[in-house]
Amino acid sequence: MNLGAMKNMKVPPGAGGAIGSVLRAAVIGGAVLYGAMHSLYNVEGGHRAIIFNRFSGIKDMVYQEGTHFIIPGIEWPIIYDVRARPHLVESTSGSRDLQMVRITLRVLTRPMSDRLPTIYRTLGQDYAERVLPSIVQETLKSVVAQYNASQLITQRESVSREIRRILEDRAASFNVALDDVSITNLTFGREFTAAIEAKQVAAQEAERAKFVVQKAEQDKRGAIIRAQGEATSAQLIGEAIANNPSFITLRKIEAAREIANTLANSSNRVFLSSDSLLLNLAAEDKEVPPAPAAAAAGKKK
Repeated sequence: MNLGAMKNMKVPPGAGGAIGSVLRAAVIGGAVLYGAMHSLYNVEGGHRAIIFNRFSGIKDMVYQEGTHFIIPGIEWPIIYDVRARPHLVESTSGSRDLQMVRITLRVLTRPMSDRLPTIYRTLGQDYAERVLPSIVQETLKSVVAQYNASQLITQRESVSREIRRILEDRAASFNVALDDVSITNLTFGREFTAAIEAKQVAAQEAERAKFVVQKAEQDKRGAIIRAQGEATSAQLIGEAIANNPSFITLRKIEAAREIANTLANSSNRVFLSSDSLLLNLAAEDKEVPPAPAAAAAGKKK
């Protein structure tokens, strides 16, 4: 190819203007496309947005969920998650009776939606890490110091309410809302734990001793009642024998019947004297003295 001939070629009139128009149209179209792509942003559910402007700084308006417009290159959104998030904070504090207590506190926090511009100006997006550790530690130490170690166990609910009340006031000054505060773990020192176990063992021993004493008293009352019943029974038997001597014969007949039933139901053959088994009742009938009324009737005859 002849390069010299190409250099001598002439561009037709109007061709340069057409090329420039195409380039201008491409540049304008690219700018419009870029602006369209970067002038829209979305705010997801549970989030809020604030706008930073290069010339005026943070705007005071808070943008709700949905799609919004910005000026590309001049404004950009800052998205906040306004849903409650849990935070675990541990603290080792001293109680009123100088016992070391380790408390784990679970706190549900969220930023106040209408105060997001102020939060960004003063704390930034990591507001929780900046605020919670300091105020929770200080609150726990001040509240725990008002209770004895035993009260922290027996009055746990009231301690939790007191901590929540103070934390809500402290967090509100930083535009942070607290939805829940709960004590998840409460640990004491080894000495106090050993003292509690010894106290529980002593209480169980005392209850056991009390039960033994009560059982002994009940046994004593039972023995007295049995003795009284036996004395009454002996008195009644004595009166029955004195009034009617045949009462002994009746008892012997009953005893002889029981012995006979036992021998009859036994599979063994037994040969015993009737005297030893109380079966010789005919001979004993001769020895029974006549009743007083019968004796008196015989004398009259």
